[in-house]
Amino acid sequence: MSIITIFVEEVNGIRTPIEAPTDMNLSLMEILKASDYDIHATCGGIAMCATCHIQILEGEEALKEASEAEWVLFDTLPTIPTGSRLACQMRLVKEMDGLVIRPLAFA
Repeated sequence: MSIITIFVEEVNGIRTPIEAPTDMNLSLMEILKASDYDIHATCGGIAMCATCHIQILEGEEALKEASEAEWVLFDTLPTIPTGSRLACQMRLVKEMDGLVIRPLAFA
C-alpha cells in the first residue's frame, strides 16, 4: 500500500497532516470527509455543487489540470481563488504527497 501525506491548512494557519492511501481509488473529498473536515459534498462527488471546493496552497504544479466539469462549475461561483479545485474530482495519487490545501466550500 502506498501512503501519502496531505496537509490541511486551518483558519489559524496551522497545518494538519492527513495520511491517505493511493491504491484505493479514493478522492480527496472522501479522505477529507473521513478525517472529519467540514466538506459537505452535497452532490455526492459528481461536480454539481462546489461544497467540496478547496484551494491548493502548495504542490499544484504536480497535479493534473482541472477537469472541464470543474471549470464549468467554477463559472457559477462568486469568487475563484488561485489554485481552486473540487476535492471530489481529485483522485489520490502519489504526486499529491506533500500537497497543502485549504477548504473553501460554499455551503
